[in-house]
Amino acid sequence: MRAILPGKPQARLQAVSTAQWGVLRLVVLLNTLCVSVTITNVLCNIKVYISGNGIMILSGPRDLLQTIYLEESSALIAVTVNEATGKIATASTKEIYLYGPYGQEEGWSLQSIIRREEQELEHVTLSWGTDEELLIGSSSLHLFQTATEETEIWRRRLPKPVKIAEFSHDASLIASTGDYDRLIKLWKRQSSGADDTRFNFTYLPHPTVVTALHWRKNHTREYGSDHVLYTICGDQKIRVWAAMDPHGVQGLQLWAEIDMQASIQPRELEPQSHSRDRFAFVIDSHEFTRVTESIIQDVANGGSQQDHALEHLAEVAKNGPELCIVVDSHGHMSAWGLENVGRKARRPTDVFNVAHVENFPLAFPDSQLLADSNVQLLSFCREQAEAPLTLLAHHFDGRIEWLECKFEELLDPAPQHQRVWRKTLLTGHEGSIKKIVRSINGKAVISRTNDNEAVIWKQGYDTNVLGLSRYSLLDSPKHIFRSWLLSEGDFVVNVHDQSVSIWDARSPSARCVDISPYCLEGHFICLVQLPEQSRDSTTVHLAGITSQGKGIVWSILLPRKSHTPSGSDGSSDPSMEFFCGFDLEIDDNLAFMLPIDPAGAASWTSSSLDMFARDIAISYSSNGRLRTWTAGLDADGSMVKWLVTSTVETGIEYPSLASASSIRKAALVDRAKTGLTIWDMRNGQLEHDVQYDGLETIGDLDWSSTPDNQSLLAIGFPHRVRILAQMRYDYLSVGPAWAPIREINIKDSTPHPIGDSTWLGSGNLLIGAGNQLFVYDKTVDSSDEMISELTVPVHKQGRLNLFDLVSFLNGPLPLFHPQFLSQCILAGKLVQVQSIVVGLQKALKFFTDGDELDSFVSVSPEDFIEQSALVVGSREKKPRGDNVVEKEAETNFEEVAASLNENLIKVSIPQLTSREQIHLADMVECVATVDKHRRSMDENAVRYLLFFRQHMIRKNQGPADRAGITFREIVWAYHSGSQEILVDLISRQFQGRMLWGQAKESGMFIWMTDLTALRAQFEVIARNEYTKTNEKNPIDCSLYYLALKKKNVLIGLWRMAAWNREQASTQRLLSNNFQEARWKTAALKNAYALLGKRRFEYAAAFFLLAGNLQDAVNVCLHQMRDLQLAVAVARVYEGDDGFVLRRLLEEKVLPQAASEGNRWLATWALWMLGKRDMAVRSLISPVYTLVDAAEAPNIQARSYLANDPALVVLYEQLRGKTLKTLKGASQISPKDEWDFIIQNARLYDRMGCDLLALDLVRNWEFLLQPKGKPAQEEAPRDPRELLRRRSSLVIDDLSSPKSPTSMKAGMGKPPPQKVFEEPEANSLLDNFGF
Repeated sequence: MRAILPGKPQARLQAVSTAQWGVLRLVVLLNTLCVSVTITNVLCNIKVYISGNGIMILSGPRDLLQTIYLEESSALIAVTVNEATGKIATASTKEIYLYGPYGQEEGWSLQSIIRREEQELEHVTLSWGTDEELLIGSSSLHLFQTATEETEIWRRRLPKPVKIAEFSHDASLIASTGDYDRLIKLWKRQSSGADDTRFNFTYLPHPTVVTALHWRKNHTREYGSDHVLYTICGDQKIRVWAAMDPHGVQGLQLWAEIDMQASIQPRELEPQSHSRDRFAFVIDSHEFTRVTESIIQDVANGGSQQDHALEHLAEVAKNGPELCIVVDSHGHMSAWGLENVGRKARRPTDVFNVAHVENFPLAFPDSQLLADSNVQLLSFCREQAEAPLTLLAHHFDGRIEWLECKFEELLDPAPQHQRVWRKTLLTGHEGSIKKIVRSINGKAVISRTNDNEAVIWKQGYDTNVLGLSRYSLLDSPKHIFRSWLLSEGDFVVNVHDQSVSIWDARSPSARCVDISPYCLEGHFICLVQLPEQSRDSTTVHLAGITSQGKGIVWSILLPRKSHTPSGSDGSSDPSMEFFCGFDLEIDDNLAFMLPIDPAGAASWTSSSLDMFARDIAISYSSNGRLRTWTAGLDADGSMVKWLVTSTVETGIEYPSLASASSIRKAALVDRAKTGLTIWDMRNGQLEHDVQYDGLETIGDLDWSSTPDNQSLLAIGFPHRVRILAQMRYDYLSVGPAWAPIREINIKDSTPHPIGDSTWLGSGNLLIGAGNQLFVYDKTVDSSDEMISELTVPVHKQGRLNLFDLVSFLNGPLPLFHPQFLSQCILAGKLVQVQSIVVGLQKALKFFTDGDELDSFVSVSPEDFIEQSALVVGSREKKPRGDNVVEKEAETNFEEVAASLNENLIKVSIPQLTSREQIHLADMVECVATVDKHRRSMDENAVRYLLFFRQHMIRKNQGPADRAGITFREIVWAYHSGSQEILVDLISRQFQGRMLWGQAKESGMFIWMTDLTALRAQFEVIARNEYTKTNEKNPIDCSLYYLALKKKNVLIGLWRMAAWNREQASTQRLLSNNFQEARWKTAALKNAYALLGKRRFEYAAAFFLLAGNLQDAVNVCLHQMRDLQLAVAVARVYEGDDGFVLRRLLEEKVLPQAASEGNRWLATWALWMLGKRDMAVRSLISPVYTLVDAAEAPNIQARSYLANDPALVVLYEQLRGKTLKTLKGASQISPKDEWDFIIQNARLYDRMGCDLLALDLVRNWEFLLQPKGKPAQEEAPRDPRELLRRRSSLVIDDLSSPKSPTSMKAGMGKPPPQKVFEEPEANSLLDNFGF
């Protein structure tokens, strides 16, 4: 659903046309750039309006059907619709354009053009007759036949151009009049035919200028005359002309008059309640009678009693009268009924007053302020509609009101609070929209064009209503660089070249009240409002900033809200004065600076200037550095202070566009305008990186947020807007942090590209294209392809609110969600996971579809925030109160898990999608499997085994999950003391026939620490590779046996490969002594030859045969792209202390980890190198700060995926494991550790695991810090003193040899650190927001 502001309609009598075409009511409108046609269902009407050189076609008050633009230099001045065929005719001063429909509601296309031979005139009038005849009036009257081809069948030269010329309903009469003419020419058709069409005419005299006329549309001759003409002239009287004497010389005779001035006599005595302006419209008898009968029939069918208003309506409609409605500009209305129109013997009762009522509000312009205060009223009726009467009020100041009402309420003599409802306001700009700026609260916006025409729009108090009301029109003589709305749109500040102006927009036409010159170095780039210390202050401060970082602040004193627009004395005018100048002192090249989108902003006040103050602006430099800024006035109010609240090095050079929200999210567009990145400015991490098709470039970014501060981003392309919503972080499935949830395509509505867009405070999206504004509401369809791909448990919901959808995608997860269970297992809370499974099984035992399911499934939140650990053996800590649960789990958990999975197949859980429910069943099965072995394994083995089992289950379900497990699981297994059990379980998983590909999936040759067991398992892989085919090809196992240095075994296998044509030559070669140089050279030649044939694995085997381990590892790494195989070959061939392995880790693995930001890979590599202190530090510090990498880290190194919250679990486990790890932990500053904990708590919160975040900040134990700095001469103190709980299990590894390769962060003494007092637990909770 959307509302449309289609542009400023022309101030012409034929700028709007409406007609009944079959079951459609078309309304066609002309505005400055377009003609529009509106379709309303259920006997809808076609409405067309022109606007300069275009046509708009609407399908109701809020639905645009089509926009047609003409490549015409002169503006369109008239439009009309053929009721019989649906054709649309529109005229410029030179040509007539005919558009034919190609199916109802499908569209209109150009059919033909009629070129006029006359000179250009200001007035052209159009009217359709029968049989597709088109009457064209200007300095002559032309009649064209347009059924097949356009043929002129009649022409009559006129002494003066016509202003109005209209056919009667049967095309036998034409009524025409000219400018300032008091005579109506009545043309009567004498004959028809293409060769002989003739008219003669008579006059209908009027005392003053004729201003309007209306033919009654007769569909039956049951009541009175066939031809009835209503005219209105300057004496403010309505005259009714009818054919009382069909055989008389004069075709029509005056039948009645209605004095519009006398019709409305206000009851109030105050002069200001009186108005001389009168406006009228006519409701034809056949429409009024038909709709009234339908209303009475509906009431009778409904069984309800008729009220007084309905009885009055039935009495009025009894004899089928015409209705003539007279209104004034103060909301007074007088309704007149005309019965038996055209009867010769008119009775006094044939003209009677139906009602004289008030509260008929039309938004009439103030005639004292605007010259174009004329209003044209058009009406039509619809059956079976909630409000059967529709009224189009065409204001010549550039607005069309779409009003609807009920007949019984309109004509009810009793007082009514409201008789008509405005459905929409059709108005807008004359030129193309260039920029849209919203107020801080989003209730007002200003849109402006290249011609410096600006319109201030306001949203009503009911935010569910889509439409915007035009509040004021601002026409600036100077070019506008920047605009800012103050006091909810009552005042506007515009920045021009070397001057700034403030405008009072409280009246329909804004006026400039003050201009102040300025002089700054550089070109103006940003205008932003500064936070005030008091919300009630009437003084606001605006800062202007140039490209050189220079700025100026203006102080603006606004009048109180109670003041009305000022008069000549200017007593309530705002005032503006220079406040101060400033310099941002930016050391790099400032590319641009712009205000923050106030997403989620409730106010614009701030009492402090610190890192927690609200951001007000964002800047970006040419090297891709993003900064967010806040500012505040100093205590004495004499200057402004600026503070950079966050800085992010994006690495994106020469960005073209940026935008940020007040909740510290920023979006950046690359130089080509096709790449988009989204950054979390608070943590400095990348959340989203996407590259769009180069055919469409990104032109606009707009932020919004839900009431609970969950972000939305609208990305504007030339003809569409894509809306992204933030998602929960998902570190296990590596799901996207942002996803598209809606796409709005305006190409079918208008050919113009999007000029700008912005979010309104209600959450509706405002898009400006051409001279039109489109307002899209928050409703999204759950059946949309974008929504169906998301993890949204819509469960039969047809339509969703945009904010509700984003809440589904974010917020706390239910305890039984697979992601929450996975994170609990990583955090060492297997007992709590078992409790959740037991609770869910009990909850689903008697669950049926439609029931509500408790997200906590009777599990107490306190169980998650007590100090606890994974219960894997008698040495581990047990949470208080969990003994009963553990005992229950030991006895029947496998049965509970099986029962739960049976229920998960039968019922749909409301909080989960079908995919998540499948993953939950997999998780339950894995937990049950792990539960069998948990008494014989440590907690790291449990973590690894659970995720390995889950990977194997998902691998069998579909190809999407066939990637191996990640280095996170590998590190858990690497630090496990139960590796023998894990190897045995993995071998059983593959039925003892494990090949290299399967071993690679498990990562076992990375995490196994026992070299003897490693080589034994590698030999198993070699045997399985040899026997995997019926041929038993020795080539398949050559690399493995040669890495094991078992050449003789390989020779024996070649003896049995008689079928292989390479047997003889290979046997001869292998039988030689490769310690000799000649045979080494022969092996190397064979290796290089195999590389040329792309037989990489066999080539690596020959490199090993030549004793060249380095080249074999390089082939595995570069040609085969198999890091695990390279590491396995190096470890098997020369052990963990070998030079090649160390070189591989230092020169390849660690730089790769630094480039990717992979801390799991980095900590494993550093531990393998014996640098355990740095392995611990790499869990907190960015890897590229610890490693000398030849290449700069890529953009993915800054991704949020590099900050896995499971790292904090590993850090807590490793830091107290050895003296080296304690030493490494002591080199981490307390502030860095504090930030690390708070950041991980935020990550848990973003993942939907709030209980784990609370547990982390409540139970974390910082290392003890010395109260004072130790003297230089004192001996180094024992690192075990840092632990709060002294343990004898800390391994002393400080005497172990160091790596021969020095690394940047591992040399020298750590810098002196400030004394850090451990914060209280409450302080942690406060920082996180609990």
